[in-house]
Amino acid sequence: MALPKHSDYLIIGAGIHGLSTAWRLADRLIERGENVEGRITVLDKSGIAAGASGIACGVVRNNYFQPAMRRLMKHSVGVWESDPLGLSYHPVGYMQISCETMREDVASIFQQQQEIGYESVFIEGENASTSYMRALFDDWQAKNITSVLHEKRGGYSNNTKSMYGIAKKAEDRGVRIITGVEVKGLSSESGSAAIASVETNRGTISCDKLIVAPGPWVRDFWKMLGLPGKITVKGLDGAKHDNIDMWRYWQLEEGVLRVPPESLMTNDGKVPPVIHVDTDAPLFSDVDGSLITDEMWGIYYKPDWHFGGVQGGASPYKVETPVDEVAIDPYGPSSPEFVASGEFAHMWVSALAHCHKRFEGTMPKYHREASGGIGCFTPDSFPVFDHFHGNATVIADSNHGWKMLGVGHLIADEVLGEPQELLEPFRFDRFEKGALHPVSNSPYPWS
Repeated sequence: MALPKHSDYLIIGAGIHGLSTAWRLADRLIERGENVEGRITVLDKSGIAAGASGIACGVVRNNYFQPAMRRLMKHSVGVWESDPLGLSYHPVGYMQISCETMREDVASIFQQQQEIGYESVFIEGENASTSYMRALFDDWQAKNITSVLHEKRGGYSNNTKSMYGIAKKAEDRGVRIITGVEVKGLSSESGSAAIASVETNRGTISCDKLIVAPGPWVRDFWKMLGLPGKITVKGLDGAKHDNIDMWRYWQLEEGVLRVPPESLMTNDGKVPPVIHVDTDAPLFSDVDGSLITDEMWGIYYKPDWHFGGVQGGASPYKVETPVDEVAIDPYGPSSPEFVASGEFAHMWVSALAHCHKRFEGTMPKYHREASGGIGCFTPDSFPVFDHFHGNATVIADSNHGWKMLGVGHLIADEVLGEPQELLEPFRFDRFEKGALHPVSNSPYPWS
């Protein structure tokens, strides 16, 4: 497809946020009785779902300690539920299974889920938690578990199938998706801060509104927009911290145990909820019995016919390479960070065996799958959704992206001039104001 000379609404990134925004923008224009053809364009340097969205594990949950995240996720789960078949979404639910250190935090999550009308069940106490889990899995054997939060909504979706489903919704409404277009720069007209045009490897395209949804490449577009790479952050305690990196990177390890997905069915033969376990029980190797860790650890997993086995991941770790030296293509197969370490496989499969007797001795069936990758995080590990220079919008999901399908819908409404209360807690100025999100005891940086 040829690059047009102009697009009223120009979106960079054909991932979950870019295509969700395009879908909603088109719907809103149609509702207004306006023409869509030629007015909304999505650009991507590779293709639909070529980056983070194409290798996401697909978990959809509302398990957040932060009230703003919980409200935002309720909205997004509703969007997933609007067309399960078209979005390749499986509403099987989600379980947060935790040790005593996290019980109070998880109890707070449950209470606030009830307040916003999000259906869930909370089980407390070690014996009660074990009984609840064994009613689902008769071989459940995880230790030090004192609470279970079972979200009845949520579940998982199939990454590429879901993305092509969203792309179809956008294209059916008249959106142009043009791939193989790499953005080289952003230009403003003299005397105005607004972005007038986007320079690409295939020419220049002007626009009225620009939406930037680049996933882990957000740092580079942040620079193009002339926004600061170092900022001041006011902590929850009121103390100011200067010269903080706006962006940092964490490696997310995921993989697949190549066993029949049916091997993780519940006692009554049903597909189980997505399972997430956080515990401080010592983790021992399922290979040789050696101690892997005596510190808090966490894993998540699910049976997945799309991946062809039991798929999931574990707590991420920081990428120590200086930010400016992180690969421009953090999801490329040549990136050393992309290659799974044997340490992850050892830990994750041993953790599965810690939880279920059925997974003991399955280490040889571990298979590295193209999922996980490097995530680009903000200073507080939560998203930034904001508008700059009068006509540019940045969607920086801080690696919360996949489950947040509804963010693009809210962004589209704001681009059309309707501020969205759900996005207010995620503005860029929260760092300077000290309006940060509360932090839980989870081992995950985004919880």
